[in-house]
Amino acid sequence: MSNNHNRVVITGIGALSPLGLDAASTWQGLVNGKSGIDYITLFDAESLETKFGGEVKGFEPTDYISRKDVRRIDRFAQLAVAASRQAVDESGIQIDRHNQEDIGIIIGSGIGGLTSLFEQMKVLLEKGADRVSPFLVPMMIADMAAAQVSITLELKGPNFCTTSACSSGSDAIGVAYEIIKHGDARAMLAGGSESIFNPIGFASFNSLRAISTRNSQPQQASRPFDAERDGFVISEGAAILILENLEDAKARGANILAEIIAYGAGADAFHITQPLANGEGAARAMQTALNKAHLDPSEIDYINAHGTSTQLNDKMETKAIKTVFGDHAYKVLISSTKSMLGHMIGGAGAIEAAICAFAIQKSLIPPTTNLTHPDPDCDLDYVANVARRAKVTTALSNSFGFGGHNSVLILRQYDEA
Repeated sequence: MSNNHNRVVITGIGALSPLGLDAASTWQGLVNGKSGIDYITLFDAESLETKFGGEVKGFEPTDYISRKDVRRIDRFAQLAVAASRQAVDESGIQIDRHNQEDIGIIIGSGIGGLTSLFEQMKVLLEKGADRVSPFLVPMMIADMAAAQVSITLELKGPNFCTTSACSSGSDAIGVAYEIIKHGDARAMLAGGSESIFNPIGFASFNSLRAISTRNSQPQQASRPFDAERDGFVISEGAAILILENLEDAKARGANILAEIIAYGAGADAFHITQPLANGEGAARAMQTALNKAHLDPSEIDYINAHGTSTQLNDKMETKAIKTVFGDHAYKVLISSTKSMLGHMIGGAGAIEAAICAFAIQKSLIPPTTNLTHPDPDCDLDYVANVARRAKVTTALSNSFGFGGHNSVLILRQYDEA
Protein backbone atom coordinates (compact mmCIF):
# COMPACT_ATOMS: atom_id res chain seq x y z
CA MET A 1 0.00 0.00 0.00
CA SER A 2 1.45 3.32 -1.06
CA ASN A 3 1.52 5.82 1.77
CA ASN A 4 -0.83 8.83 1.61
CA HIS A 5 -2.12 8.10 -1.91
CA ASN A 6 -4.62 5.27 -1.46
CA ARG A 7 -8.04 5.92 -2.92
CA VAL A 8 -10.88 4.90 -0.61
CA VAL A 9 -14.15 3.40 -1.80
CA ILE A 10 -17.41 2.25 -0.19
CA THR A 11 -18.24 -1.40 -0.92
CA GLY A 12 -21.02 -2.16 1.54
CA ILE A 13 -23.67 -0.40 3.62
CA GLY A 14 -25.62 -1.73 6.59
CA ALA A 15 -28.34 0.28 8.30
CA LEU A 16 -31.20 0.02 10.77
CA SER A 17 -33.33 3.13 10.97
CA PRO A 18 -36.84 4.33 11.78
CA LEU A 19 -37.65 3.61 8.11
CA GLY A 20 -36.41 0.04 7.91
CA LEU A 21 -34.26 -2.81 9.16
CA ASP A 22 -31.73 -2.48 6.32
CA ALA A 23 -30.24 0.15 4.02
CA ALA A 24 -32.43 -0.68 1.01
CA SER A 25 -35.74 -0.29 2.85
CA THR A 26 -34.50 2.91 4.50
CA TRP A 27 -33.65 4.36 1.08
CA GLN A 28 -37.00 3.24 -0.35
CA GLY A 29 -38.85 4.98 2.47
CA LEU A 30 -36.88 8.17 1.95
CA VAL A 31 -37.47 8.48 -1.79
CA ASN A 32 -41.17 7.79 -1.21
CA GLY A 33 -41.30 10.65 1.29
CA LYS A 34 -42.32 8.33 4.12
CA SER A 35 -41.95 9.32 7.78
CA GLY A 36 -40.44 6.98 10.35
CA ILE A 37 -41.64 9.13 13.28
CA ASP A 38 -44.37 7.93 15.62
CA TYR A 39 -45.41 7.75 19.28
CA ILE A 40 -42.89 6.16 21.64
CA THR A 41 -43.40 2.47 22.45
CA LEU A 42 -40.01 1.54 23.98
CA PHE A 43 -40.92 3.13 27.32
CA ASP A 44 -43.83 4.99 28.92
CA ALA A 45 -43.55 8.60 27.73
CA GLU A 46 -46.84 9.80 29.22
CA SER A 47 -45.22 12.20 31.71
CA LEU A 48 -42.87 13.75 29.14
CA GLU A 49 -43.30 16.93 27.16
CA THR A 50 -42.39 15.06 23.93
CA LYS A 51 -44.12 11.72 23.39
CA PHE A 52 -42.80 10.70 19.96
CA GLY A 53 -39.57 9.84 18.15
CA GLY A 54 -38.03 7.66 15.49
CA GLU A 55 -37.80 4.10 16.79
CA VAL A 56 -36.25 1.18 14.91
CA LYS A 57 -39.40 -0.93 14.68
CA GLY A 58 -39.33 -4.73 14.68
CA PHE A 59 -35.64 -5.08 15.51
CA GLU A 60 -34.82 -8.56 16.82
CA PRO A 61 -31.30 -8.48 18.28
CA THR A 62 -31.23 -12.29 18.41
CA ASP A 63 -31.14 -12.29 14.58
CA TYR A 64 -27.56 -11.03 14.97
CA ILE A 65 -26.42 -11.74 18.55
CA SER A 66 -26.76 -14.74 20.89
CA ARG A 67 -29.56 -14.54 23.47
CA LYS A 68 -27.04 -14.53 26.34
CA ASP A 69 -25.05 -11.64 24.84
CA VAL A 70 -28.17 -9.58 24.05
CA ARG A 71 -28.74 -9.14 27.80
CA ARG A 72 -25.19 -7.80 28.21
CA ILE A 73 -25.14 -5.34 25.31
CA ASP A 74 -26.94 -1.99 25.28
CA ARG A 75 -29.35 -1.42 22.38
CA PHE A 76 -27.07 1.16 20.69
CA ALA A 77 -24.33 -1.49 20.40
CA GLN A 78 -26.80 -4.19 19.34
CA LEU A 79 -27.88 -1.97 16.44
CA ALA A 80 -24.23 -1.40 15.50
CA VAL A 81 -23.46 -5.13 15.45
CA ALA A 82 -26.52 -5.74 13.24
CA ALA A 83 -25.59 -2.94 10.80
CA SER A 84 -21.97 -4.14 10.69
CA ARG A 85 -22.99 -7.71 9.84
CA GLN A 86 -25.25 -6.40 7.08
CA ALA A 87 -22.47 -4.22 5.65
CA VAL A 88 -19.95 -7.07 5.62
CA ASP A 89 -22.48 -9.39 3.95
CA GLU A 90 -23.32 -6.81 1.30
CA SER A 91 -19.69 -6.01 0.55
CA GLY A 92 -18.73 -9.67 0.17
CA ILE A 93 -15.47 -9.00 2.00
CA GLN A 94 -14.05 -12.21 3.50
CA ILE A 95 -12.56 -11.79 6.98
CA ASP A 96 -10.01 -14.41 8.03
CA ARG A 97 -6.64 -14.76 9.71
CA HIS A 98 -4.91 -13.45 6.58
CA ASN A 99 -6.49 -9.98 6.72
CA GLN A 100 -8.11 -9.53 10.15
CA GLU A 101 -5.20 -7.40 11.40
CA ASP A 102 -5.61 -5.06 8.42
CA ILE A 103 -9.31 -4.32 8.97
CA GLY A 104 -10.37 -1.87 11.66
CA ILE A 105 -13.52 -0.35 13.10
CA ILE A 106 -14.53 3.16 14.09
CA ILE A 107 -18.12 3.57 15.25
CA GLY A 108 -19.22 6.95 16.54
CA SER A 109 -21.73 7.43 19.34
CA GLY A 110 -22.64 10.75 20.87
CA ILE A 111 -24.07 9.37 24.11
CA GLY A 112 -23.40 5.63 24.42
CA GLY A 113 -25.44 3.29 26.62
CA LEU A 114 -27.68 5.83 28.34
CA THR A 115 -30.59 3.39 28.67
CA SER A 116 -28.44 0.89 30.58
CA LEU A 117 -27.22 3.69 32.86
CA PHE A 118 -30.80 4.87 33.46
CA GLU A 119 -32.03 1.35 34.27
CA GLN A 120 -29.15 0.67 36.68
CA MET A 121 -29.61 4.02 38.41
CA LYS A 122 -33.14 2.83 39.22
CA VAL A 123 -31.70 -0.46 40.55
CA LEU A 124 -29.22 1.48 42.71
CA LEU A 125 -31.90 3.73 44.19
CA GLU A 126 -34.57 1.04 44.64
CA LYS A 127 -32.57 -2.08 45.55
CA GLY A 128 -29.13 -0.88 46.66
CA ALA A 129 -25.55 -0.71 45.41
CA ASP A 130 -24.86 -4.43 45.60
CA ARG A 131 -27.59 -5.11 43.01
CA VAL A 132 -26.06 -2.94 40.27
CA SER A 133 -25.12 -5.03 37.24
CA PRO A 134 -21.44 -5.89 36.73
CA PHE A 135 -22.17 -5.33 33.04
CA LEU A 136 -23.13 -1.67 33.48
CA VAL A 137 -19.73 -0.24 32.56
CA PRO A 138 -19.27 -2.31 29.40
CA MET A 139 -22.90 -1.61 28.43
CA MET A 140 -22.64 2.12 29.02
CA ILE A 141 -19.37 3.36 27.58
CA ALA A 142 -19.56 4.76 24.07
CA ASP A 143 -16.73 2.68 22.57
CA MET A 144 -18.65 -0.55 23.14
CA ALA A 145 -20.32 -0.55 19.72
CA ALA A 146 -16.87 -0.68 18.09
CA ALA A 147 -15.63 -3.18 20.68
CA GLN A 148 -18.56 -5.57 20.28
CA VAL A 149 -18.24 -5.48 16.48
CA SER A 150 -14.51 -6.16 16.77
CA ILE A 151 -15.15 -9.21 18.98
CA THR A 152 -18.09 -10.49 16.91
CA LEU A 153 -16.28 -10.24 13.55
CA GLU A 154 -12.77 -10.95 14.92
CA LEU A 155 -11.29 -7.73 13.56
CA LYS A 156 -7.88 -6.74 14.94
CA GLY A 157 -7.14 -3.45 13.16
CA PRO A 158 -7.58 0.06 14.65
CA ASN A 159 -10.65 0.01 16.86
CA PHE A 160 -12.18 2.99 18.66
CA CYS A 161 -15.10 5.38 18.99
CA THR A 162 -15.50 8.98 17.89
CA THR A 163 -17.65 11.08 20.21
CA SER A 164 -18.50 14.50 18.84
CA ALA A 165 -22.25 14.74 19.48
CA CYS A 166 -24.18 14.88 16.21
CA SER A 167 -20.93 14.79 14.19
CA SER A 168 -19.83 11.45 15.67
CA GLY A 169 -20.86 9.26 12.72
CA SER A 170 -19.33 11.61 10.13
CA ASP A 171 -16.11 11.90 12.07
CA ALA A 172 -15.90 8.09 12.33
CA ILE A 173 -16.12 7.78 8.54
CA GLY A 174 -13.73 10.70 8.00
CA VAL A 175 -11.06 9.30 10.32
CA ALA A 176 -11.46 5.79 8.87
CA TYR A 177 -11.04 7.26 5.38
CA GLU A 178 -7.81 8.98 6.46
CA ILE A 179 -6.48 5.76 8.05
CA ILE A 180 -6.90 3.83 4.79
CA LYS A 181 -5.64 6.73 2.70
CA HIS A 182 -2.44 6.82 4.74
CA GLY A 183 -1.95 3.07 4.49
CA ASP A 184 -2.59 2.16 8.12
CA ALA A 185 -5.40 -0.29 7.27
CA ARG A 186 -6.67 -1.97 4.13
CA ALA A 187 -10.34 -1.73 5.09
CA MET A 188 -12.45 -0.18 7.84
CA LEU A 189 -15.96 -0.58 9.16
CA ALA A 190 -17.06 2.98 9.90
CA GLY A 191 -20.25 4.69 10.94
CA GLY A 192 -22.35 5.55 13.95
CA SER A 193 -25.00 4.21 16.31
CA GLU A 194 -27.31 5.70 18.93
CA SER A 195 -30.29 4.75 21.06
CA ILE A 196 -31.40 7.05 23.88
CA PHE A 197 -35.04 6.00 24.10
CA ASN A 198 -35.51 6.41 27.85
CA PRO A 199 -37.07 9.09 30.07
CA ILE A 200 -33.82 10.89 30.93
CA GLY A 201 -32.79 11.07 27.25
CA PHE A 202 -35.99 12.81 26.24
CA ALA A 203 -36.42 14.90 29.41
CA SER A 204 -32.92 16.35 29.06
CA PHE A 205 -33.49 17.48 25.45
CA ASN A 206 -36.91 18.87 26.45
CA SER A 207 -35.23 20.92 29.18
CA LEU A 208 -32.84 22.28 26.56
CA ARG A 209 -35.85 23.30 24.42
CA ALA A 210 -34.10 21.51 21.55
CA ILE A 211 -36.74 18.99 20.45
CA SER A 212 -40.17 19.34 18.90
CA THR A 213 -43.28 19.05 21.09
CA ARG A 214 -45.75 18.67 18.19
CA ASN A 215 -47.43 15.72 19.92
CA SER A 216 -50.63 15.97 17.88
CA GLN A 217 -48.74 15.47 14.58
CA PRO A 218 -45.57 13.44 15.14
CA GLN A 219 -45.01 12.73 11.44
CA GLN A 220 -45.07 16.47 10.69
CA ALA A 221 -42.81 17.39 13.61
CA SER A 222 -39.44 17.27 11.82
CA ARG A 223 -39.67 20.13 9.34
CA PRO A 224 -36.22 21.41 8.36
CA PHE A 225 -36.10 24.87 6.75
CA ASP A 226 -39.84 25.36 7.41
CA ALA A 227 -40.98 28.53 9.19
CA GLU A 228 -43.09 26.47 11.62
CA ARG A 229 -40.27 24.21 12.85
CA ASP A 230 -40.02 23.88 16.62
CA GLY A 231 -37.03 21.59 17.20
CA PHE A 232 -35.55 18.30 16.10
CA VAL A 233 -36.99 14.80 16.61
CA ILE A 234 -34.94 12.21 18.52
CA SER A 235 -34.35 8.96 16.64
CA GLU A 236 -32.32 5.84 17.08
CA GLY A 237 -30.47 3.62 14.65
CA ALA A 238 -27.13 2.64 13.18
CA ALA A 239 -25.39 2.86 9.83
CA ILE A 240 -22.08 1.21 8.97
CA LEU A 241 -20.07 1.60 5.77
CA ILE A 242 -17.35 -0.74 4.53
CA LEU A 243 -14.46 1.43 3.35
CA GLU A 244 -11.67 -0.19 1.36
CA ASN A 245 -8.44 0.64 -0.30
CA LEU A 246 -9.42 0.85 -3.99
CA GLU A 247 -6.75 -1.61 -5.16
CA ASP A 248 -7.96 -4.28 -2.74
CA ALA A 249 -11.60 -3.68 -3.67
CA LYS A 250 -10.79 -4.01 -7.38
CA ALA A 251 -8.65 -7.10 -6.84
CA ARG A 252 -11.53 -8.97 -5.23
CA GLY A 253 -14.09 -7.73 -7.75
CA ALA A 254 -16.09 -5.74 -5.21
CA ASN A 255 -19.17 -3.75 -6.19
CA ILE A 256 -18.03 -0.16 -5.62
CA LEU A 257 -20.88 2.10 -4.48
CA ALA A 258 -19.01 5.41 -4.33
CA GLU A 259 -15.61 6.91 -3.54
CA ILE A 260 -14.85 9.13 -0.56
CA ILE A 261 -12.65 12.00 -1.69
CA ALA A 262 -12.49 14.39 1.28
CA TYR A 263 -13.13 14.94 4.95
CA GLY A 264 -13.10 18.42 6.46
CA ALA A 265 -13.57 19.25 10.13
CA GLY A 266 -13.32 22.26 12.40
CA ALA A 267 -14.82 23.96 15.44
CA ASP A 268 -16.95 27.02 16.13
CA ALA A 269 -15.11 27.66 19.44
CA PHE A 270 -18.19 29.63 20.45
CA HIS A 271 -20.99 27.99 22.47
CA ILE A 272 -21.80 24.58 23.88
CA THR A 273 -25.20 24.19 22.15
CA GLN A 274 -25.70 27.16 19.81
CA PRO A 275 -24.05 27.31 16.40
CA LEU A 276 -22.39 30.52 15.24
CA ALA A 277 -25.28 32.49 13.75
CA ASN A 278 -23.28 33.52 10.67
CA GLY A 279 -22.37 29.89 9.91
CA GLU A 280 -18.66 30.67 9.83
CA GLY A 281 -17.57 27.37 11.44
CA ALA A 282 -19.77 25.24 9.18
CA ALA A 283 -18.59 27.20 6.14
CA ARG A 284 -14.95 26.65 7.08
CA ALA A 285 -15.46 22.87 7.35
CA MET A 286 -17.17 22.76 3.93
CA GLN A 287 -14.41 24.87 2.39
CA THR A 288 -11.72 22.66 3.97
CA ALA A 289 -13.31 19.56 2.43
CA LEU A 290 -13.59 21.24 -0.99
CA ASN A 291 -9.97 22.34 -0.83
CA LYS A 292 -8.77 18.86 0.10
CA ALA A 293 -10.79 17.38 -2.79
CA HIS A 294 -9.46 20.10 -5.17
CA LEU A 295 -13.04 20.90 -6.13
CA ASP A 296 -14.77 24.10 -7.14
CA PRO A 297 -18.07 24.55 -5.27
CA SER A 298 -19.89 24.43 -8.61
CA GLU A 299 -18.85 20.75 -8.92
CA ILE A 300 -21.09 19.70 -6.00
CA ASP A 301 -24.42 18.36 -7.29
CA TYR A 302 -26.10 17.49 -3.99
CA ILE A 303 -25.79 18.49 -0.34
CA ASN A 304 -27.28 16.29 2.36
CA ALA A 305 -27.85 19.04 4.89
CA HIS A 306 -27.48 18.68 8.62
CA GLY A 307 -30.94 20.29 8.56
CA THR A 308 -32.09 19.51 12.09
CA SER A 309 -35.39 21.47 12.12
CA THR A 310 -34.20 23.81 14.88
CA GLN A 311 -34.59 27.56 14.40
CA LEU A 312 -30.88 28.29 14.76
CA ASN A 313 -29.34 25.41 12.78
CA ASP A 314 -31.36 25.74 9.59
CA LYS A 315 -30.72 29.49 9.22
CA MET A 316 -27.05 29.04 10.08
CA GLU A 317 -26.56 26.19 7.60
CA THR A 318 -28.31 28.14 4.83
CA LYS A 319 -25.97 31.10 5.46
CA ALA A 320 -22.92 28.82 5.48
CA ILE A 321 -23.89 27.24 2.14
CA LYS A 322 -24.33 30.72 0.62
CA THR A 323 -20.93 31.80 1.97
CA VAL A 324 -19.13 28.83 0.41
CA PHE A 325 -21.13 28.28 -2.75
CA GLY A 326 -21.97 31.85 -3.81
CA ASP A 327 -24.35 31.87 -6.81
CA HIS A 328 -24.17 28.06 -7.03
CA ALA A 329 -25.93 27.90 -3.62
CA TYR A 330 -29.21 28.55 -5.47
CA LYS A 331 -28.51 25.81 -8.05
CA VAL A 332 -27.18 22.97 -5.91
CA LEU A 333 -29.84 20.48 -4.77
CA ILE A 334 -30.10 20.23 -0.99
CA SER A 335 -32.21 18.00 1.23
CA SER A 336 -32.53 17.15 4.89
CA THR A 337 -33.46 13.50 5.27
CA LYS A 338 -33.95 14.17 9.00
CA SER A 339 -37.43 15.34 7.94
CA MET A 340 -38.30 11.62 7.60
CA LEU A 341 -35.71 9.83 9.75
CA GLY A 342 -35.54 12.26 12.63
CA HIS A 343 -32.14 12.89 14.21
CA MET A 344 -30.18 9.70 14.93
CA ILE A 345 -27.59 11.76 16.91
CA GLY A 346 -24.33 9.75 16.65
CA GLY A 347 -25.83 7.68 13.83
CA ALA A 348 -26.97 10.68 11.78
CA GLY A 349 -23.77 11.51 9.90
CA ALA A 350 -23.29 7.85 8.99
CA ILE A 351 -26.77 7.28 7.58
CA GLU A 352 -26.49 10.58 5.69
CA ALA A 353 -23.17 9.59 4.10
CA ALA A 354 -24.89 6.34 3.04
CA ILE A 355 -27.76 8.38 1.57
CA CYS A 356 -25.24 10.39 -0.48
CA ALA A 357 -23.84 7.10 -1.86
CA PHE A 358 -27.37 6.00 -2.82
CA ALA A 359 -28.13 9.38 -4.45
CA ILE A 360 -24.99 8.92 -6.58
CA GLN A 361 -25.95 5.34 -7.45
CA LYS A 362 -29.59 5.99 -8.23
CA SER A 363 -29.49 9.55 -9.70
CA LEU A 364 -32.27 10.40 -7.28
CA ILE A 365 -32.49 13.04 -4.55
CA PRO A 366 -34.63 12.24 -1.50
CA PRO A 367 -36.87 15.16 -0.51
CA THR A 368 -37.12 17.45 2.49
CA THR A 369 -40.64 16.61 3.64
CA ASN A 370 -42.98 18.83 5.70
CA LEU A 371 -41.62 21.91 3.94
CA THR A 372 -44.99 23.65 3.56
CA HIS A 373 -44.27 27.14 4.95
CA PRO A 374 -40.82 28.11 3.62
CA ASP A 375 -38.78 30.25 6.01
CA PRO A 376 -37.79 33.46 4.15
CA ASP A 377 -34.30 33.10 5.68
CA CYS A 378 -34.04 29.61 4.17
CA ASP A 379 -34.48 30.29 0.45
CA LEU A 380 -32.40 27.61 -1.30
CA ASP A 381 -33.60 24.55 -3.26
CA TYR A 382 -34.28 22.00 -0.53
CA VAL A 383 -36.05 19.53 -2.91
CA ALA A 384 -39.31 20.15 -1.08
CA ASN A 385 -41.67 17.23 -0.38
CA VAL A 386 -41.08 15.10 -3.50
CA ALA A 387 -37.94 13.20 -4.57
CA ARG A 388 -36.26 14.51 -7.70
CA ARG A 389 -34.38 12.77 -10.51
CA ALA A 390 -30.97 14.34 -11.01
CA LYS A 391 -27.51 13.21 -12.03
CA VAL A 392 -25.33 13.20 -8.93
CA THR A 393 -21.61 12.85 -9.60
CA THR A 394 -20.41 14.52 -6.39
CA ALA A 395 -22.25 14.87 -3.08
CA LEU A 396 -21.40 16.65 0.16
CA SER A 397 -22.72 15.64 3.59
CA ASN A 398 -22.85 18.11 6.50
CA SER A 399 -22.83 17.21 10.20
CA PHE A 400 -22.71 19.77 13.01
CA GLY A 401 -22.75 18.88 16.71
CA PHE A 402 -23.24 20.34 20.17
CA GLY A 403 -19.86 21.65 21.29
CA GLY A 404 -19.32 23.46 17.99
CA HIS A 405 -18.16 20.41 16.01
CA ASN A 406 -18.41 20.74 12.21
CA SER A 407 -17.70 17.72 9.99
CA VAL A 408 -18.05 17.42 6.22
CA LEU A 409 -17.64 14.42 3.90
CA ILE A 410 -17.47 14.53 0.10
CA LEU A 411 -18.39 11.46 -1.95
CA ARG A 412 -18.00 11.00 -5.68
CA GLN A 413 -19.21 8.52 -8.27
CA TYR A 414 -16.45 5.95 -8.69
CA ASP A 415 -14.48 6.41 -11.88
CA GLU A 416 -11.42 4.34 -12.92
CA ALA A 417 -9.48 7.51 -13.80
